[in-house]
Amino acid sequence: MKILGTGSRISHSEYGKGVVTNVTSTLYWVTFIEAGLETISLEADFDVIEAVEGEVDTISFSDVEQSLVSILRKWSDTSSVTPIADKWKNGNLVLQPGDANLSNKEIPIDTFFHKIVMVRDRIRVMEQKINASKNLEDQEKIDLQQYITRIYGSLTTFNVLFSNKTDHFVGDKSK
Repeated sequence: MKILGTGSRISHSEYGKGVVTNVTSTLYWVTFIEAGLETISLEADFDVIEAVEGEVDTISFSDVEQSLVSILRKWSDTSSVTPIADKWKNGNLVLQPGDANLSNKEIPIDTFFHKIVMVRDRIRVMEQKINASKNLEDQEKIDLQQYITRIYGSLTTFNVLFSNKTDHFVGDKSK
């Protein structure tokens, strides 16, 4: 299948005559004389009145955006948005000292949750860097991985804050 370039003229059975004004990986954007701007599939049934040759960039903005998101997820020290469980949204965390003469400290639970997620994400990055290290022996990697597993285990208390179980901290599963 040959892809038409921008400026090609076509005739479509439903929309009539038009000019290709943009090309993406799956669609032609065509300005039709009577129907206005429409998008049609590259495989749509239409007649070519005049094909314009030339280099066509068939990568859409969406394709570029998805690629960028994928790259950022792979190389960033943050992950995708992690939702807080609905019951905690807009709530407060209250720290009450044992001394009645001292005042409580209130923190928006969303702020606290964000800090927990940042800790989790940074531990994951540290884990990836340890596993990818060429300077550490295999036994050293195993030893460090055991510490990371214990850190995750210490943080399982906070799993109640997460909306999705897939976001939970998981410690040593053998116990």
